Amino acid sequence: LRPTFWPTTHDILTPYLQQSGPNGWKIRAILAAMGAPSYGIYSGYEFVESEPRGSFEEMNNNEKYEYRPRDYTRDPYGIQGLLTRLNEIRKEHVALQRLRGITINPTSNPNILCFTKVARPEETPSGTADRVIVVLNLDPHTTQEAEISLDMSAFGAFDASGLPRGEAPEHIEVVDELGGGHFQWNNRPFVRLNPFTTPAHILSVKAL
Repeated sequence: LRPTFWPTTHDILTPYLQQSGPNGWKIRAILAAMGAPSYGIYSGYEFVESEPRGSFEEMNNNEKYEYRPRDYTRDPYGIQGLLTRLNEIRKEHVALQRLRGITINPTSNPNILCFTKVARPEETPSGTADRVIVVLNLDPHTTQEAEISLDMSAFGAFDASGLPRGEAPEHIEVVDELGGGHFQWNNRPFVRLNPFTTPAHILSVKAL
């Protein structure tokens, strides 16, 4: 049994999604795509169909009640493009295709979530460890900032048995594969994420 993450379905339209606008729908998609090796997108998600059916937490006029044709030549909120990029990143990183190898990194702000996903050398086609750091602003309305307590042991070398040798580097070089940019990080990096422009960093570790 393996879990599948869904940002929403026709049966689920939480107050967060009703009130967050397109930013919240992007945040939920990023969390689903990065959090589990299998995720799903309900038909029409790209169009932020956030009107509830009365007082029920489900979408109004959804497929349970009527046929819903949609014009997918339009991408009014950029969510189609976001999903395309998320799928490209998932394909490039074995670490994002595994349930195991996840570390939750504490942050100084509850609105900022950070986790590291690691695939050991024997789990990758290249024989090289794959490491990805995800930092996400959970607040769809406001820019949030935080200091991260980054577990640097995830970025050290592995021994012959595939276990970390306990030699944590002082600094790492990361590349943001979602928004672009190169950064040098230590164990206490500072982040500032604007949900309108940069809701998340998806960082691959390029040099140790």
